[in-house]
Amino acid sequence: MSRTRTALALGIAAAAALSAASVTASAAPLPLAGSTTVTPAGDSFKATLSGKATFKAGSVTVTCTVSVATGAVPAAPGNTNPAGAVSSPISPPTYSSCTSSMWGVTPTVTTSGSWSVSMQDGAPATATMTVPVGGLVVHTTGLATCTVTAAPATSANVPGNWTNGAPSSLTFTNASVPVTVTGGFGCPTSATTSTFNAVYLVSDTTDPAQQITVGP
Repeated sequence: MSRTRTALALGIAAAAALSAASVTASAAPLPLAGSTTVTPAGDSFKATLSGKATFKAGSVTVTCTVSVATGAVPAAPGNTNPAGAVSSPISPPTYSSCTSSMWGVTPTVTTSGSWSVSMQDGAPATATMTVPVGGLVVHTTGLATCTVTAAPATSANVPGNWTNGAPSSLTFTNASVPVTVTGGFGCPTSATTSTFNAVYLVSDTTDPAQQITVGP
């Protein structure tokens, strides 16, 4: 065999080997999520906004200073998942005392449907809030009449970080939420996502001396 044909054969073999390795690597299973336990089992909790919550779609920002949601840690053994997150239904968060970055515009935020939060132990621990289809609607009146609907087609998972403490906290930082925007002049109708920022303090309402804690 000539040197040219030998080099060509070696090159084809090497390419095939790299291709097989690539397929093998892409087919490798993802690592399993670690175990999670949320305590105290069965206790009710209340999540209260600390500071302000902001919803930004396009150039328009809506800011609310009051927001509350309630829920309960699953009763044992449901408060432990050896291979992933622990999920709890929560009430649709309420939002009030809201203002808009647009002058002469008054926003109102309404929520509905089946909301939930899933806590996952880790470094850091995380908490993902699930917004049901159309579960959050921002409507503005005044100089611009707009409607912003979150999770317009499918439910949306909003990622956040969980910090154990007294009380524990749930923080959303520049979390992206799919939206549709309708309305006339001044409405950010080209926006397809909204950026959400908020910090919630989570307290145990069954036993205020206890703290809602996420661990392994």
